[in-house]
Amino acid sequence: MEKRMPVISIEMGPTALEKKQELIQALTTAAAKILTLPEQSFVVLIKEYPLDAIGVGGQSLSHRIL
Repeated sequence: MEKRMPVISIEMGPTALEKKQELIQALTTAAAKILTLPEQSFVVLIKEYPLDAIGVGGQSLSHRIL
């Protein structure tokens, strides 16, 4: 049997530690079920950006929130 170590990568704005843990668990559980692999096979990477580094509609999120 082929060994796989799938990587789930998500990029988002700043998020509380508890929410990141919840997201990691939910993504891992869903992917393991769909791919029929053990949860231990998955790596989850979260890259956080400050709000001034995310733009929507020509404006940074830090500007849109203020």
